[in-house]
Amino acid sequence: MRELSVREVAALAGQQPQALLLDVREPWEVALARIEVPGLAWLHVPMGDIPARMQELEPEQPVAVYCHHGMRSLQVVAFLSRQGFDVVYNLAGGIDAWSREIDPTVPRY
Repeated sequence: MRELSVREVAALAGQQPQALLLDVREPWEVALARIEVPGLAWLHVPMGDIPARMQELEPEQPVAVYCHHGMRSLQVVAFLSRQGFDVVYNLAGGIDAWSREIDPTVPRY
């Protein structure tokens, strides 16, 4: 399984090549809360739009995919892996775990 803890994802900040936080939640969820980390790029592509917008992703770029609790993002990681993305990981526990363990200022919902 390609999964990283919230602490492992936080440690990606500032590394080269720059890692991408791929938020696959729905727009209403992004309006409530989002992860922002200096040194990490961020892109919002709702899960259902991933197949049509894959060209926005670089296959060589490390990608940490997240959703609310980690289930939708796990499915996106599996899909991207089948499409040839080698450095794609699920953020275990999603944005909820991020709020609990890394940044309590990120609202929980």
